[in-house]
Amino acid sequence: MPGRAAPTARRTRLGAELRKLRERAGLTTTQAADLLGTSPGQLSNIEVARFGVSADRVRVAARTYSCIDQPLVDALVDMTGDRKRGWWEEYREILPPKLLDLAEIEHHGTSLRAAHSIHIPGLLQTVDHARSIYRQAVPGISPPEIEHRVSFRVKRQTVLYQDDAVPYRALVHEAALRMRFGGPLIARAQLQHLLELSECSHVTIKVIPFSATDYPGSGQSVYYVAGRVPALDTAQLDQSHGPVFIDSEAQLAQYRLLLERLDTVALPADQTRDLIHAIAQEL
Repeated sequence: MPGRAAPTARRTRLGAELRKLRERAGLTTTQAADLLGTSPGQLSNIEVARFGVSADRVRVAARTYSCIDQPLVDALVDMTGDRKRGWWEEYREILPPKLLDLAEIEHHGTSLRAAHSIHIPGLLQTVDHARSIYRQAVPGISPPEIEHRVSFRVKRQTVLYQDDAVPYRALVHEAALRMRFGGPLIARAQLQHLLELSECSHVTIKVIPFSATDYPGSGQSVYYVAGRVPALDTAQLDQSHGPVFIDSEAQLAQYRLLLERLDTVALPADQTRDLIHAIAQEL
């Protein structure tokens, strides 16, 4: 099967997970290819997402690799059937590929969790707030690209508004609430937007106050997208050069623990709303 120039994030993850299964079975690419009746080159291209793979081939590979985790196998099989490209593809030649991968990953997530110290999480930002953030990017971004990034962020936010919206939980430090990006009017509108979103049944917003005596993680921002099974979770970190995706089991466990610890030092949802309202009144 011919490869595509830009494999989807799901196909890339599928290939990576098949590689993990092979390595856990203690098989080299050559050994596995011989057992699967294919060539080492073909298998390598599947594992690095140059080539796609059918559901039947995934099942055969799982049996060959002695994988007895049936929920994981079923989830991997399900990833082969998603041939439709999402709305993010219209930005393929406009924005960095990693941003498109992020939109695809969260689109297929079963729950979303974010922890931020200085910025409001992207899915919770107003248009004006997002635009003010992009205008301060270093190095600078051209006005047309700023508008592309703003529209892209707004479209990502549809995961919070669709009928089958998944649970979203945000842990935000009080410092992010007090930053006045764009000026007092934009900052106040942003806080009001948070209050409105916090009333949604599937959205939970909790603030870590300045008064907290503990702050695990030293202010590191984390975005955690749960997959169909825990092995397919993804943690995304913000770096100066763009998003970084984490999918190793050990690191995922570390970020799950970090988010759980941060949750314990955050204010309850009702006290969070009171604090947001009080800060908005000060503007």
